[in-house]
Amino acid sequence: MVSPDILKDKRLFIFDLDGTVYLGSKPFDFAVRYIGRLRASGRRVMFFTNNCSHSQTFYYTKLAALGFDPQRGEIMTAGDVTAEFILRRRPGASVYLLGTGELRRDWRTRGIRLVTDEEAALGIRADIVVSSFDTELTYERLTHAAVQIRLGAEYICTHPDFVCPTEDGFIPDSGSIAAALTAATGVTPRFFGKPGRDTVEMVLEVTRCRPSELCVFGDRLYTDIALGKKNGITSCLVLTGETTEEELKNTAPESMPDLVFPSLAEAEEAMFGE
Repeated sequence: MVSPDILKDKRLFIFDLDGTVYLGSKPFDFAVRYIGRLRASGRRVMFFTNNCSHSQTFYYTKLAALGFDPQRGEIMTAGDVTAEFILRRRPGASVYLLGTGELRRDWRTRGIRLVTDEEAALGIRADIVVSSFDTELTYERLTHAAVQIRLGAEYICTHPDFVCPTEDGFIPDSGSIAAALTAATGVTPRFFGKPGRDTVEMVLEVTRCRPSELCVFGDRLYTDIALGKKNGITSCLVLTGETTEEELKNTAPESMPDLVFPSLAEAEEAMFGE
C-alpha cells in the first residue's frame, strides 16, 4: 500500500454513495465534514454511483438534504454513462430497458427510443436490451427481456453490483438481475458503470483531469476499487459498507486497494490532521 500522503496531491476526489458517504437515508457526519474540507482546500469532488434506479436530480436533492451541498456537475451515475454510450455508439437504436420508471423517463428525455412492455408483448423487437437496478421488476418484464435477448438483441447492463447496501441489510442489485438473465439466455452482458473504462473516460471528459490527479473512495472491491486498479487511479477502500476486514484479508494482491480506511473520518485525519 502507498502512503496516505499521496492524497494531498490529488485534484479530484470521486466518492461512491451507499456505504461510503451515507447508508440509506443516514449520512455519515464525518463524510459531510471531509467533503466540505476538500472543497474548502480547493480540491474538486465528484459523487459517482452505480445505482441508477434514480436520476441525477434525485441524487442532487438527496445529497443536499443530507448536508453534502452538491454542486452543479458533481454527480454522475452508471445510467448516465450507459445512456451516453447508446446515444454516441448506437444512435437510433431501440432499447428494451429493465429499469425503474424514473430511469425510463430520464432516458426518453435524452432521446433514447424505448420499446414498451405492450410493444414487447406484441412481438416488437428491440435492438438492445439494457438491464439495471430495477426495484419495480416483474416476472413479465424479466421474461420480455430474456425473449428479446434470445431473439438476438445486444445485451448491456448498467452496472455489475450484485447487492445494494441499505439500512436493513443488502438487497439484490443490477448484477443479480443480470445473472438471472444470463442463466436464462446464456448471454453475458457488456457492463457499464464502475469499474468500466467507459466510466473513467466520461469522468475525464467532464472534469478535464488526468488519471494521476484522481482518487476514488468506495466500499466495494469489485467496482470502486477495481475502477482505480484497472485505470491507473489511486483507490481507497472504506469499511463502512459491503467489504469486511475478513474479505480484505482474502483478497489477491493485484486486487488490493492502494489505501484502506475504517471510514472517511480516518481519510480526513490523514489529510488534514485532527
